[in-house]
Amino acid sequence: MSTQKPPPARSTSAPTRLPLSFIEKLPKTDLHVHLDGSLRVETILDLARRDGIELPADDADGLRRAMHLGENCGSLVEYLKAFDVTLRVMQTADSLTRIAYELAEDAARENVRYMEVRYAPMLHTRKGLKLTSVIEAVLEGLRAAQKDHGIEANIIVCGIRNISAESSLEMAELAVAYKNRGVVGFDLAGAEYDHPAKHHRAAFQLVRDNNINTTIHAGEAYGPESIAQALHVCGAHRIGHGCRLREDGDLLHYVNDHRITLECCPSSNVQTGAIKDLKSHPIRLYADLGLRVTVNTDNRLITDTTVSKELWLCHTEMGFSLKDLKQLIIAGFKSSFLPFHVKQEYLRQASQELQHFHDDGTFEEPSASASHKQARPTEAREPTPKPTAVAS
Repeated sequence: MSTQKPPPARSTSAPTRLPLSFIEKLPKTDLHVHLDGSLRVETILDLARRDGIELPADDADGLRRAMHLGENCGSLVEYLKAFDVTLRVMQTADSLTRIAYELAEDAARENVRYMEVRYAPMLHTRKGLKLTSVIEAVLEGLRAAQKDHGIEANIIVCGIRNISAESSLEMAELAVAYKNRGVVGFDLAGAEYDHPAKHHRAAFQLVRDNNINTTIHAGEAYGPESIAQALHVCGAHRIGHGCRLREDGDLLHYVNDHRITLECCPSSNVQTGAIKDLKSHPIRLYADLGLRVTVNTDNRLITDTTVSKELWLCHTEMGFSLKDLKQLIIAGFKSSFLPFHVKQEYLRQASQELQHFHDDGTFEEPSASASHKQARPTEAREPTPKPTAVAS
């Protein structure tokens, strides 16, 4: 007679609701985060006092109310008004270095391993700071945070839709100058409605001629036509937001077939009125259809969020299981603008670590030789790792 034990009975209880603290332990990326939307409130107040800058309030609670942090603003234009406050204290090199460092430090605390920080250097020259100094100040802060906290972060330079095509071209030239020196991509941000990406075609032609990665805010405050223009006129490799892609099934399948990443920022999309509420966010549809979707913060301060919180909301408000969350996380590492072999190493380590997190909310502490005890990819890039197959 067989002595083999029968398999344990399958649980019929409802899936465990994972706490935010559990999500915070997962290795993560943040590929869509704006420097000027991700300051600490206390830092804004401190820098304003130091430099004699007037703010709409002189205490933390008052400033949060004045800037409508985490509140629904109704439109992208209203949402962007908060940047008028943050930019006031971002006009000196030491301020930019501090803000960049603190952003990376805050991300590292929730186990973000890799981050791409985007901003428009031209917006930080009101006091005469040179564009090159703006780039180098931010790089100094990011590199210091990498040394102290182990988080790798690079820069995406932004043009602004509602300023001018000429200024976007100037930002593109800056991105070219700092390629392989901390800048990994070029973006077009700002008010989307009535400011089409095609007006900035020359900037994107320049960066593409120099083999620089591109991403464009599209399909947030305008329809799928904006996404099509970003892809087919400007050659975007990723799409920022893409909420309205679901309105054009043919384009949706094109994006899916070509593995074009959508940089989703759920809470931000509610704030700007791009979607009604989290439950109606298209990220669930996109993921079910197999699109490559990532979860990001957009603006940590203005949206009052973290990557962990966004993933937790996907879990609690949109029904994503832990398996689903792991797929979103892996998509983040796959979609980064990193060199291929470095990306592979991140993927190997993240995949190994994620195996230690279980559906019942438990975490199996890996041995000292396990992946997250090993050197980060940035600490072990030489010799170049041998290529291995990675699914698309």
